[in-house]
Amino acid sequence: MLGQPRPRKAARTRSSREICAATESLALIVLGIETSCDETAAALVERRADGSGVVRADVVLSQVGEHAAFGGVVPEIAARAHVEVLDGVVEAAMREAGLGFEQLDAVAATAGPGLIGGVIVGLTTAKAIALAAGKPLLAINHLEGHALTARLTDGLAFPYLLLLVSGGHTQFLAVEGVCAYRRLGTTIDDALGEAFDKAAKLLGLPYPGGPAIEAAAHTGDATRFPLPHPLVGRPGADFSLSGLKTALRLAAEAVAPLSPQDVADLAASFQATVTAVVADRARNAMAMFREAHPPAPRPALVVAGGVAANRAIRATLGEAAATAGFAFVAPPPRLCGDNGVMIAWAGAERLALGLSDPMDAPARPRWPLDLGRAA
Repeated sequence: MLGQPRPRKAARTRSSREICAATESLALIVLGIETSCDETAAALVERRADGSGVVRADVVLSQVGEHAAFGGVVPEIAARAHVEVLDGVVEAAMREAGLGFEQLDAVAATAGPGLIGGVIVGLTTAKAIALAAGKPLLAINHLEGHALTARLTDGLAFPYLLLLVSGGHTQFLAVEGVCAYRRLGTTIDDALGEAFDKAAKLLGLPYPGGPAIEAAAHTGDATRFPLPHPLVGRPGADFSLSGLKTALRLAAEAVAPLSPQDVADLAASFQATVTAVVADRARNAMAMFREAHPPAPRPALVVAGGVAANRAIRATLGEAAATAGFAFVAPPPRLCGDNGVMIAWAGAERLALGLSDPMDAPARPRWPLDLGRAA
C-alpha cells in the first residue's frame, strides 16, 4: 500500500547474485535522483516481482525562473541551485513515500549526459546515501531513463522504437532490452528542443521555447510563411534543423518589426514545419525498425523527452504510427521532461538484472546511449 513502510532491512551492500535471487520473489524500491539540467528531482519507484511498477513519490523542483532572463540554462547557476535544494528534494520524496533510507533496495542517479556540474551534484549525493545506507549504487544514463519510461507507464515489452526528443538530444533508437540500444537516426546539428528554444528567442517569446512556441501557434496561420523541410523525402532517419532556424530568422526579418500576429504566424509555421519533418523521419525509422525486427506483429513507436509534450507533434506521430501499423505510446507529459521517476525506474530495471555500479562511477558530460556502459 502507498506510504506503508516495509520491514526494516540490514544496511549492507548485497552481491549481484543475491540481488538477482531477491528479485525473483520480492519487489524492489529504488530512489532516483536527476540533476542533469535545470530540474532538481527525486523519486521513489517500486518495481514489483511481475515486472510492473508503481511510483511511490515524485518531487521535481524547476529552475525555469532562474534561467528565464538568460533565454536558456546557465550551467553555473544550475549547479549552484542543485547544491542548495537537492537535500530538501530528496527528503521531501522520502517523506512522501513514507520510507527511510534503510528500506531502499538501491540508489540511482543520473551520471550523464548533461551539464557536468549538475550531474556531479546528483551523483555525489547518491553515492553518499548509498554508502551510508549500505545500498547498491546505479549510475544511470539519462537517455536510458527516457528510453525505459514507457515500460513503467504502459508495461511495454521489448523491442520497440523510440523517438527521443529533448533540449539536447534528437534521435531514433531501437530499444531491444535493458542495456541494448541501437541508434537508427540522429540530428546532424541541433536538437529539436534546442531549435524550439532558439526559435522562441528569435521571436521574442519566453524560455522555455517549446511551450511558448506551441502557445503562440494556437492563434497563428501555419501557411503564411513557407519554410524549408530539411531532409524530408530523403532516405534514413537523421534530422537537420539549423537551416530551418535560419529560414525562420530571414522570414522574421522580412516583416519586421513584428506584430503579435506576425509572431503567432511565424510560430505556427515553424511548428507545422517541424511536425512535418518529424513525421517524415518517423516513417523512415519505422520502416527501418520493421525490417530489423520482422517477427514483431504490432511494434510500438514511443516518443519521450521534453519535446514529446508538444500536442501537435504527438498527434502527428500518432497518425503516422497508425498508418504504418505501429502502436503509439507517449508517457504522461509530467514524465516526458526530466524527472526522478525515470531514473529510479531505470535503476530498478537494471537492479532486477543483478546490475550495479562501483562507488567510483564517473560523471559524464557526454554519454551516447547506444555505445553501452564502457563509452
